[in-house]
Amino acid sequence: MQDRYDFKSIEKKWQDIWDKEEAFRTYEDYDKEKYYVLEMFPYPSGKLHMGHVRNYSIGDVIARFKKMSGFNVLHPMGWDSFGLPAENAAIKHGIHPFEWTNHNINDMKNQLFSLGLSYDWSREVATYKPEYYKWTQWLFIQFYKNGLAYKKDNPVNWCPDCNTVLANEQVVEGCCERCSTPVIKKHLSQWYLKITDYADRLLDDLENLEGWPDKVKAMQRNWIGKSEGVEVKFSIDCEDKDLVVYTTRPDTLFGVTYMVLAPEHPYVKEFTKGTKYESAVNTYIEECAHKSELERTSLTKDKTGEFIGKYAINPVNGKKVPIYISDYVMMDYGTGAIMAVPAHDQRDFEFATVFGLDIIPVVKVDGVDLDNLTEAAAAEGIMINSGKYNGMNNKQAIQSISAELEEQGLGKKSINYKLRDWLISRQRYWGTPIPMIYCEHCGWVPENDDNLPVLLPTDVEFTGKGSSPLTSSKTFRHCTCPKCGRPAEREIDTMDTFLDSSWYFLRYCDANNDNHIFDSTKVNYWMNVDQYIGGVEHAILHLMYSRFFQMFINDIGLSQSDEPFRNLLTQGMVTKGYYDSKNNYIVAKMSKSLGNVVSPAEIQNKYGTDTARLFILFAAPPEKELEWSDAGVEGSYRFLNRVYRLVMDYIENIRGPERNFSEPQISSTTDKNLNYIINATIKKVSEDAGGRFNFNTAIASIMEFVNEMYKYIQSKEINLPLFNKAIETLIIVLNPFTPHITEELWQLLGNEERLYETKWPEYDASALIKDEVEVIIQINGKLKDKMTIPNNTEKEVAEKSAKELDKIKDALCDKEILKTIFVPNKIVNFVVK
Repeated sequence: MQDRYDFKSIEKKWQDIWDKEEAFRTYEDYDKEKYYVLEMFPYPSGKLHMGHVRNYSIGDVIARFKKMSGFNVLHPMGWDSFGLPAENAAIKHGIHPFEWTNHNINDMKNQLFSLGLSYDWSREVATYKPEYYKWTQWLFIQFYKNGLAYKKDNPVNWCPDCNTVLANEQVVEGCCERCSTPVIKKHLSQWYLKITDYADRLLDDLENLEGWPDKVKAMQRNWIGKSEGVEVKFSIDCEDKDLVVYTTRPDTLFGVTYMVLAPEHPYVKEFTKGTKYESAVNTYIEECAHKSELERTSLTKDKTGEFIGKYAINPVNGKKVPIYISDYVMMDYGTGAIMAVPAHDQRDFEFATVFGLDIIPVVKVDGVDLDNLTEAAAAEGIMINSGKYNGMNNKQAIQSISAELEEQGLGKKSINYKLRDWLISRQRYWGTPIPMIYCEHCGWVPENDDNLPVLLPTDVEFTGKGSSPLTSSKTFRHCTCPKCGRPAEREIDTMDTFLDSSWYFLRYCDANNDNHIFDSTKVNYWMNVDQYIGGVEHAILHLMYSRFFQMFINDIGLSQSDEPFRNLLTQGMVTKGYYDSKNNYIVAKMSKSLGNVVSPAEIQNKYGTDTARLFILFAAPPEKELEWSDAGVEGSYRFLNRVYRLVMDYIENIRGPERNFSEPQISSTTDKNLNYIINATIKKVSEDAGGRFNFNTAIASIMEFVNEMYKYIQSKEINLPLFNKAIETLIIVLNPFTPHITEELWQLLGNEERLYETKWPEYDASALIKDEVEVIIQINGKLKDKMTIPNNTEKEVAEKSAKELDKIKDALCDKEILKTIFVPNKIVNFVVK
């Protein structure tokens, strides 16, 4: 018998068999309960990393377990294949993005194939293929026809290096999330989707997502940022205009000592034109245009601004307060203007300190000297300096002042959101063309459905400079208006790639449909996704956009589901320790720049795919960070060899020629113990793999099962039918984690049916009731001995048996027993003095 199993030949054998037999191809079966498990599809960078392996292994365990449990399982895979890296490769290497992407997909598909993942490849989608992006364009047109897509001029986030617009969500710490270049503001005419029309649904329906992590739901709530407040009118001195501000704290109106406008506010240039303030104000506006939003709103930056020469009239007390501009006020939040209450807002306090403005506290704060403030004070308590509202609790004052403002026509209650409409225009080539046409006579007109897809042209130049490569095409831009037939021009921007990934899970339900986006009957069978798996970094962008798309698709009658993902698992990152230049040991996410990367192929070649899968599933719970351990990989490899030797020894030396066994008869104590561990393992793995997804504890129970089986074969008499049951159970429950070795062993046992088609075993609850149990004996909570007693022994009998043990007799000598704590079948604890 081999000491180590030949993983290379075994794994290739079964991968080829599964591929040839189309083992995991799925069809709709409307009489069978479905289960849709999906991992977030990857960008085809060309190489899988350990994060991919972890993500896909988690999904594969769930898919295999559910299939063996009798569900009709949909488990597809595809490629999120538009994006800037392919365009950069075209510039750098002179290769067309299509060729670069296609090559990488082929490489990565082979890598996925080598992991033994149970994907239905007949449903493969790739967002860069016309047969997919045709329907992304069709969806955009539906948004447009329903008044949810529009174009407008606006200051946008611009990456000078990528030469493209970025959504707010794609700016990280003031820099482009892709290339880390500082982002600036630029005025452009851009396409938007009105996600704000869905703000309340996106917020309210989070309550229905019981299978989502609380932290992800909290992140989405914060991003939507719903707040209830009041829009207050401040008249402008010597002008027939009002300045409207939004505030959630009308109780602090008496503390307003100045106003601040965003530099982009239209009043700024209007009020300063031709005045002595114009030059300084325009210079300041120009400076702000080169600052990122993060820079402008940073709490630690020095406060800057300019007085514009105008005053506003406070509606509650008639006082005139100066109007400034400052970069910490953003035009796209609220009304682009704020009322400043420096006594109770730290940013306002710092600005007032710099510019020598009044600081008037209006809420009494216990323990704070309001006459000598060194920082803003919390505004919770009793009103002061607020006229008739003095002495009132500030929360009551919020309601009273709001009501009075409404009565006088000086304010109205309002709801505000941080969420902004989704800017989807990108000045790139490698993306879905926006299917809109501009006609001098008709304005913006969507392309006719019959002319979709609007194909990306091939006659383009990739220089890396200037505007989109689409502008270099001689065949793309000029076209005919679909409405009037006159000469017109196509939109030359492409879509944000997040549109492509906001509906791909629906296309999997009917991936090969050439005539429709999908068959709604099939979508209504499969949707929504029962288990979605991916990184928490997608909590806002991808997950919120996908929810928005699903709600819209539900609204236009294409799907009964209005949420895409019933349950969400966000797996932790894979980390590895390394020594820095000062010889400090640091654990960090695997990164080429840190030199702490482990290649999946390296582990597969040395230990096999099953070992890689087993380790990455055993080392940590899926939602936690996983620290890589070479010793842990070795341990997983040794375990699989123990399993292989155990089964082969049974086949060659224990079982003999007999293959068909009757139901085992169980009588001896050793038989009862083995039968107990068989059923306990089935129960544990079923619970951990089927719902809780505690794969690490499921694998731990299988390892304990193997230990007990080795102990059992040391006994003089082996109950062959029972041990055969144990062997088969071991192979079945291990299969979702390590599919190759278990399929091989299952075949070697003489089974003709494929293991992945075998029914998952059910545990016998009666077998989990032990005749005898091991009980711990403690004195003052410290372990002193153990004893085996009949199951469900009463307290008095257990206490008496414990006292008869020699170690306990000695320990209790000359001690007074104050009380005895008894936990049935577990603990006897003597409390003594």
